Amino acid sequence: MGKTRYQNNVIITGATGMVGEGVLMQCLNSPEIDTVLVINRKPCGYSHPKLKEIIHPDFFDFSQIENQLSGYNACFFCLGITSVGVDSDTYYKMTYTLTMHVAETLSKLNDNMTFCYVSGAGTNENGRLKWAQVKGKTENDLMKLPFGQVFNFRPGFIKPLAGQKYAHKFYKYINWLFPIGRAVYPGGFCSMAELGNAMINTLSHNGDRRILEGKDIIALSKE
Repeated sequence: MGKTRYQNNVIITGATGMVGEGVLMQCLNSPEIDTVLVINRKPCGYSHPKLKEIIHPDFFDFSQIENQLSGYNACFFCLGITSVGVDSDTYYKMTYTLTMHVAETLSKLNDNMTFCYVSGAGTNENGRLKWAQVKGKTENDLMKLPFGQVFNFRPGFIKPLAGQKYAHKFYKYINWLFPIGRAVYPGGFCSMAELGNAMINTLSHNGDRRILEGKDIIALSKE
């Protein structure tokens, strides 16, 4: 007998950013994902039979949409801001406080949920850089919430998927570096397809709480 496949209903945040859009594209194309809910401040611009979208301006208050957030077994949290040009209080609020509010809400509404958080290479709560400290604290506190599983993803350079609308424009000038970087430093370079597939593959795990560096992401994408 074959392995029983349970229905996978996924929430994605950050779908109007490069990482979130790439994860969304992988989920829509994956036979392992049955439905996708994206929560955005503005429309993501995608239409698909699997896809439902909620436009919601305030990620610090989900009270008006809580009744639409249950029945999901995973959240792929790809929402984030750069620390460049942002004061420390704003960065903390938009990174730690916002993420924890969303996570606490979803863990309350969905039993045994898998939560995947995209932080980044170099994340460390005890590190020297402020952004790394904030991301590290976020990772550590997510793992304390009553989720079924938590995976913290720390990608380095990510090669976008063909056709992405929200990929940074400079990628078209530097994508030629990817095969060189991958050969020299494999753990620092992954593709968007690998990152998305790795998230999808977390759903076949049971009870994990893990930090995934670049090599771990690539390995998980192939399971």
